[in-house]
Amino acid sequence: MADVVLAAVPTPFAADGSVDLACARRLYEFLADRADGLLVAGTTGEFPALDEDERLVLIDTAIDVLGPDRIIAHIGAPDAYRAVRLAREASLLGASRIAAITPYYLAASPAEVTEYYLRIREAAPEPGLYAYIFPERTGLTVAPQQFCELADAVGLAGAKFSGVAARNVAECAAARPGLRIFSGDDTDLAATLRAGGAGIISARASAFPEVFSGLSAAIAAAADGADHDGDHDGEVAARQADVSAIASLGQSIGLVKEALRVRGFGPMAARMAVAEPDAATAARVAELVKSLAPDD
Repeated sequence: MADVVLAAVPTPFAADGSVDLACARRLYEFLADRADGLLVAGTTGEFPALDEDERLVLIDTAIDVLGPDRIIAHIGAPDAYRAVRLAREASLLGASRIAAITPYYLAASPAEVTEYYLRIREAAPEPGLYAYIFPERTGLTVAPQQFCELADAVGLAGAKFSGVAARNVAECAAARPGLRIFSGDDTDLAATLRAGGAGIISARASAFPEVFSGLSAAIAAAADGADHDGDHDGEVAARQADVSAIASLGQSIGLVKEALRVRGFGPMAARMAVAEPDAATAARVAELVKSLAPDD
Protein backbone atom coordinates (compact mmCIF):
# COMPACT_ATOMS: atom_id res chain seq x y z
CA MET A 1 0.00 0.00 0.00
CA ALA A 2 1.71 3.17 -1.22
CA ASP A 3 -0.54 5.71 0.47
CA VAL A 4 1.28 8.50 2.25
CA VAL A 5 -1.36 11.20 2.72
CA LEU A 6 -4.75 10.03 3.97
CA ALA A 7 -7.47 12.55 4.68
CA ALA A 8 -9.30 12.15 7.98
CA VAL A 9 -12.64 13.25 6.62
CA PRO A 10 -15.25 15.19 8.58
CA THR A 11 -18.86 14.10 8.49
CA PRO A 12 -21.09 16.64 6.74
CA PHE A 13 -24.20 17.37 8.78
CA ALA A 14 -27.16 19.37 7.57
CA ALA A 15 -28.40 22.33 9.58
CA ASP A 16 -30.86 20.06 11.41
CA GLY A 17 -28.06 17.72 12.49
CA SER A 18 -28.84 14.88 10.09
CA VAL A 19 -26.04 13.30 8.08
CA ASP A 20 -25.82 14.98 4.67
CA LEU A 21 -25.00 11.85 2.70
CA ALA A 22 -25.10 13.61 -0.67
CA CYS A 23 -22.51 16.08 0.56
CA ALA A 24 -20.41 13.23 1.99
CA ARG A 25 -20.39 11.52 -1.40
CA ARG A 26 -19.42 14.77 -3.10
CA LEU A 27 -16.60 15.28 -0.60
CA TYR A 28 -15.32 11.73 -1.11
CA GLU A 29 -15.41 12.25 -4.89
CA PHE A 30 -13.52 15.53 -4.48
CA LEU A 31 -10.82 13.82 -2.43
CA ALA A 32 -10.61 10.70 -4.58
CA ASP A 33 -8.08 12.19 -7.00
CA ARG A 34 -6.47 14.57 -4.51
CA ALA A 35 -5.51 12.29 -1.59
CA ASP A 36 -4.13 8.78 -1.38
CA GLY A 37 -7.04 7.60 0.71
CA LEU A 38 -9.48 8.38 3.51
CA LEU A 39 -10.02 7.59 7.17
CA VAL A 40 -13.79 7.50 7.52
CA ALA A 41 -15.81 8.05 10.71
CA GLY A 42 -12.82 8.86 12.86
CA THR A 43 -12.33 11.66 15.36
CA THR A 44 -12.67 14.36 12.70
CA GLY A 45 -15.79 12.53 11.55
CA GLU A 46 -17.32 13.02 15.03
CA PHE A 47 -17.78 9.27 15.37
CA PRO A 48 -19.06 9.34 18.98
CA ALA A 49 -22.09 11.29 17.72
CA LEU A 50 -22.85 8.82 14.90
CA ASP A 51 -25.04 5.79 15.36
CA GLU A 52 -23.89 2.47 13.95
CA ASP A 53 -26.03 2.66 10.82
CA GLU A 54 -24.71 6.14 10.04
CA ARG A 55 -21.12 5.01 10.42
CA LEU A 56 -21.72 2.04 8.15
CA VAL A 57 -23.45 4.04 5.44
CA LEU A 58 -20.55 6.52 5.41
CA ILE A 59 -18.09 3.63 5.12
CA ASP A 60 -20.17 2.02 2.38
CA THR A 61 -20.32 5.30 0.45
CA ALA A 62 -16.57 5.79 0.71
CA ILE A 63 -15.95 2.25 -0.53
CA ASP A 64 -18.32 2.89 -3.44
CA VAL A 65 -16.46 6.06 -4.42
CA LEU A 66 -12.82 5.11 -3.80
CA GLY A 67 -12.84 1.32 -3.68
CA PRO A 68 -12.14 -0.89 -0.68
CA ASP A 69 -8.37 -0.50 -0.69
CA ARG A 70 -8.23 3.28 -0.41
CA ILE A 71 -10.12 3.74 2.80
CA ILE A 72 -9.58 2.89 6.44
CA ALA A 73 -12.93 2.36 8.12
CA HIS A 74 -12.90 3.45 11.73
CA ILE A 75 -14.97 1.04 13.82
CA GLY A 76 -13.65 1.85 17.30
CA ALA A 77 -15.93 2.22 20.31
CA PRO A 78 -15.59 2.44 24.09
CA ASP A 79 -16.55 -1.23 24.29
CA ALA A 80 -15.64 -4.34 22.34
CA TYR A 81 -19.29 -5.30 21.84
CA ARG A 82 -20.00 -2.36 19.54
CA ALA A 83 -16.56 -2.37 17.94
CA VAL A 84 -16.97 -6.05 17.05
CA ARG A 85 -20.36 -5.47 15.45
CA LEU A 86 -19.04 -2.54 13.41
CA ALA A 87 -15.91 -4.46 12.39
CA ARG A 88 -17.97 -7.41 11.19
CA GLU A 89 -20.33 -5.20 9.19
CA ALA A 90 -17.53 -3.09 7.70
CA SER A 91 -15.81 -6.28 6.59
CA LEU A 92 -19.03 -7.48 4.95
CA LEU A 93 -19.21 -4.16 3.10
CA GLY A 94 -15.77 -4.93 1.68
CA ALA A 95 -13.46 -2.75 3.76
CA SER A 96 -9.91 -4.05 3.43
CA ARG A 97 -8.62 -1.95 6.34
CA ILE A 98 -10.27 -1.10 9.63
CA ALA A 99 -9.07 1.02 12.53
CA ALA A 100 -10.17 1.04 16.14
CA ILE A 101 -9.44 3.70 18.69
CA THR A 102 -8.45 2.25 22.04
CA PRO A 103 -11.24 1.72 24.59
CA TYR A 104 -12.12 4.94 26.35
CA TYR A 105 -14.11 6.56 29.17
CA LEU A 106 -13.42 3.76 31.66
CA ALA A 107 -9.73 3.08 32.20
CA ALA A 108 -8.59 -0.13 30.50
CA SER A 109 -5.61 -2.20 31.59
CA PRO A 110 -3.06 -3.39 28.99
CA ALA A 111 -4.64 -6.85 29.12
CA GLU A 112 -8.09 -5.38 28.52
CA VAL A 113 -6.80 -3.34 25.58
CA THR A 114 -5.30 -6.46 24.04
CA GLU A 115 -8.55 -8.39 24.59
CA TYR A 116 -10.49 -5.58 22.89
CA TYR A 117 -8.37 -5.82 19.75
CA LEU A 118 -8.33 -9.62 19.78
CA ARG A 119 -12.11 -9.67 19.79
CA ILE A 120 -12.16 -7.29 16.82
CA ARG A 121 -9.57 -9.41 15.03
CA GLU A 122 -11.59 -12.57 15.63
CA ALA A 123 -14.81 -10.96 14.38
CA ALA A 124 -13.21 -9.54 11.23
CA PRO A 125 -10.14 -11.61 10.34
CA GLU A 126 -9.82 -10.44 6.72
CA PRO A 127 -9.26 -6.65 6.88
CA GLY A 128 -5.95 -5.24 8.04
CA LEU A 129 -6.45 -3.96 11.59
CA TYR A 130 -4.96 -0.65 12.71
CA ALA A 131 -4.78 0.53 16.31
CA TYR A 132 -5.69 4.17 16.84
CA ILE A 133 -3.80 5.73 19.76
CA PHE A 134 -4.97 9.17 20.88
CA PRO A 135 -4.35 9.76 24.62
CA GLU A 136 -5.87 13.25 24.72
CA ARG A 137 -9.22 11.89 23.55
CA THR A 138 -9.28 8.54 25.32
CA GLY A 139 -7.38 9.17 28.54
CA LEU A 140 -5.37 6.04 27.74
CA THR A 141 -1.61 6.09 27.20
CA VAL A 142 -0.07 3.22 25.25
CA ALA A 143 3.70 3.21 25.70
CA PRO A 144 5.89 1.94 22.85
CA GLN A 145 6.65 -1.37 24.56
CA GLN A 146 2.96 -1.98 25.22
CA PHE A 147 2.15 -1.10 21.61
CA CYS A 148 4.73 -3.56 20.29
CA GLU A 149 3.38 -6.31 22.54
CA LEU A 150 -0.15 -5.47 21.40
CA ALA A 151 0.86 -5.54 17.73
CA ASP A 152 2.48 -8.96 18.15
CA ALA A 153 -0.42 -10.44 20.10
CA VAL A 154 -3.12 -9.20 17.75
CA GLY A 155 -1.34 -9.20 14.41
CA LEU A 156 -1.84 -5.51 13.70
CA ALA A 157 -1.27 -4.17 10.21
CA GLY A 158 -0.37 -0.76 11.55
CA ALA A 159 -1.51 2.17 13.64
CA LYS A 160 -2.36 5.83 13.78
CA PHE A 161 -0.61 7.79 16.54
CA SER A 162 -2.24 11.13 17.32
CA GLY A 163 -1.59 13.87 19.85
CA VAL A 164 1.36 13.20 22.15
CA ALA A 165 1.46 9.60 20.90
CA ALA A 166 2.83 10.89 17.59
CA ARG A 167 6.16 11.30 19.38
CA ASN A 168 6.39 7.49 19.48
CA VAL A 169 6.28 6.96 15.71
CA ALA A 170 10.04 6.63 15.31
CA GLU A 171 10.52 4.24 18.23
CA CYS A 172 7.63 1.98 17.25
CA ALA A 173 8.49 2.04 13.55
CA ALA A 174 12.07 1.00 14.36
CA ALA A 175 10.91 -1.75 16.71
CA ARG A 176 8.27 -3.11 14.30
CA PRO A 177 9.41 -2.14 10.77
CA GLY A 178 6.79 -4.34 9.12
CA LEU A 179 3.92 -2.19 10.40
CA ARG A 180 2.47 0.82 8.60
CA ILE A 181 2.47 3.50 11.29
CA PHE A 182 0.77 6.77 10.43
CA SER A 183 1.10 10.02 12.34
CA GLY A 184 -1.77 12.31 13.18
CA ASP A 185 0.78 15.16 13.28
CA ASP A 186 0.60 16.56 9.75
CA THR A 187 2.91 19.54 10.32
CA ASP A 188 6.09 17.89 8.97
CA LEU A 189 5.51 14.98 6.62
CA ALA A 190 9.19 14.71 5.73
CA ALA A 191 10.12 14.25 9.40
CA THR A 192 7.47 11.55 9.79
CA LEU A 193 8.84 9.68 6.79
CA ARG A 194 12.42 10.03 8.02
CA ALA A 195 11.28 8.58 11.33
CA GLY A 196 10.05 5.47 9.54
CA GLY A 197 6.38 6.41 9.50
CA ALA A 198 4.21 5.35 6.59
CA GLY A 199 2.72 8.82 6.25
CA ILE A 200 0.09 11.03 7.81
CA ILE A 201 -3.63 10.80 8.44
CA SER A 202 -4.61 14.44 8.38
CA ALA A 203 -7.85 16.31 9.06
CA ARG A 204 -6.45 19.39 7.33
CA ALA A 205 -5.76 17.30 4.23
CA SER A 206 -9.54 16.98 3.85
CA ALA A 207 -9.75 20.72 3.25
CA PHE A 208 -6.37 21.27 1.54
CA PRO A 209 -5.61 17.92 -0.12
CA GLU A 210 -3.64 19.45 -3.00
CA VAL A 211 -1.19 21.06 -0.59
CA PHE A 212 -0.43 17.88 1.34
CA SER A 213 -0.33 15.67 -1.75
CA GLY A 214 1.90 18.24 -3.44
CA LEU A 215 4.30 18.08 -0.52
CA SER A 216 4.27 14.28 -0.66
CA ALA A 217 5.07 14.32 -4.39
CA ALA A 218 7.88 16.84 -3.88
CA ILE A 219 9.41 14.73 -1.11
CA ALA A 220 9.25 11.64 -3.31
CA ALA A 221 10.90 13.48 -6.20
CA ALA A 222 13.67 14.79 -3.96
CA ALA A 223 14.27 11.32 -2.55
CA ASP A 224 14.46 9.87 -6.06
CA GLY A 225 17.61 11.90 -6.64
CA ALA A 226 17.17 12.13 -10.40
CA ASP A 227 17.62 15.90 -10.32
CA HIS A 228 20.74 17.37 -8.73
CA ASP A 229 20.22 21.10 -9.25
CA GLY A 230 18.26 21.68 -6.09
CA ASP A 231 14.89 22.20 -7.76
CA HIS A 232 13.27 19.34 -5.86
CA ASP A 233 14.56 20.55 -2.51
CA GLY A 234 13.22 24.00 -3.30
CA GLU A 235 9.84 22.54 -4.16
CA VAL A 236 9.77 20.63 -0.87
CA ALA A 237 10.53 23.85 1.01
CA ALA A 238 7.81 25.75 -0.86
CA ARG A 239 5.18 23.07 -0.25
CA GLN A 240 6.22 22.79 3.41
CA ALA A 241 5.75 26.56 3.75
CA ASP A 242 2.19 26.14 2.49
CA VAL A 243 1.55 23.40 5.05
CA SER A 244 3.01 25.58 7.79
CA ALA A 245 0.69 28.44 6.79
CA ILE A 246 -2.31 26.12 7.13
CA ALA A 247 -1.04 24.74 10.44
CA SER A 248 -0.58 28.27 11.81
CA LEU A 249 -4.37 28.58 11.96
CA GLY A 250 -4.51 25.86 14.57
CA GLN A 251 -6.16 22.47 14.43
CA SER A 252 -9.86 21.88 14.94
CA ILE A 253 -12.82 20.30 13.24
CA GLY A 254 -14.36 23.76 13.04
CA LEU A 255 -11.48 25.09 10.95
CA VAL A 256 -11.60 22.11 8.59
CA LYS A 257 -15.35 22.52 8.12
CA GLU A 258 -14.97 26.25 7.55
CA ALA A 259 -12.43 25.65 4.78
CA LEU A 260 -14.74 23.10 3.19
CA ARG A 261 -17.63 25.57 3.34
CA VAL A 262 -15.47 28.06 1.46
CA ARG A 263 -14.76 25.32 -1.07
CA GLY A 264 -18.48 24.79 -1.62
CA PHE A 265 -19.31 21.96 0.77
CA GLY A 266 -21.80 23.83 2.95
CA PRO A 267 -23.39 23.92 5.41
CA MET A 268 -20.97 21.47 7.05
CA ALA A 269 -22.71 21.74 10.40
CA ALA A 270 -21.46 19.79 13.42
CA ARG A 271 -23.24 17.56 15.94
CA MET A 272 -20.67 17.74 18.68
CA ALA A 273 -19.33 20.77 20.53
CA VAL A 274 -17.24 22.14 17.69
CA ALA A 275 -16.13 25.75 18.01
CA GLU A 276 -16.63 27.92 14.96
CA PRO A 277 -13.70 30.15 13.96
CA ASP A 278 -14.04 33.82 14.77
CA ALA A 279 -14.45 36.33 11.96
CA ALA A 280 -10.74 37.08 11.64
CA THR A 281 -9.79 33.41 11.53
CA ALA A 282 -12.57 32.66 9.03
CA ALA A 283 -11.24 35.43 6.81
CA ARG A 284 -7.75 33.94 7.01
CA VAL A 285 -9.14 30.52 6.11
CA ALA A 286 -10.80 32.04 3.04
CA GLU A 287 -7.54 33.73 2.05
CA LEU A 288 -5.64 30.44 2.28
CA VAL A 289 -8.25 28.60 0.24
CA LYS A 290 -8.05 31.31 -2.41
CA SER A 291 -4.24 31.26 -2.53
CA LEU A 292 -3.64 27.52 -2.15
CA ALA A 293 -6.66 26.15 -4.02
CA PRO A 294 -7.08 28.71 -6.81
CA ASP A 295 -9.24 26.43 -8.97
CA ASP A 296 -12.17 26.70 -6.57
